[in-house]
Amino acid sequence: MKLSRTAILAASAAMAALTLGSPASAAPASITGAWKTDDGKSVIQFYKCGQSMCGKISQFLVPEPAGGARDTENPDKAKRDRKLLGMRIFWNLSADGSRFEGKGYSPEDGRYFDAEVWRDGSELKVKGCVLVFCRTAKFTKA
Repeated sequence: MKLSRTAILAASAAMAALTLGSPASAAPASITGAWKTDDGKSVIQFYKCGQSMCGKISQFLVPEPAGGARDTENPDKAKRDRKLLGMRIFWNLSADGSRFEGKGYSPEDGRYFDAEVWRDGSELKVKGCVLVFCRTAKFTKA
């Protein structure tokens, strides 16, 4: 059976669309910008840093103690006097499929964790895992 040139072109275009349009090859939606945490206490600014993304505490939405909030729960005693405002708490977030994966730090309990961050409509979802224990938070645009 002989295929027409039009049929060959149509088949080639369909294969290209399937290959190029697959979700696995799509870059994740942008996470850049200011996002309010699910507890309403702070705003995290996600930004490009080198070849990856980072996130820092850019604003507190609750009153800070006199002298500013400090990293009092840090497991490293030498770091417990660091100010939280401006502190980078997400780093090395690299695109992996539809999400960004990297590292994070929670100043509330002094834990470092594996982080996944992705857009879900108008929300930003942040999943943090320590060993096999995970928690997902929903941030909203600030």
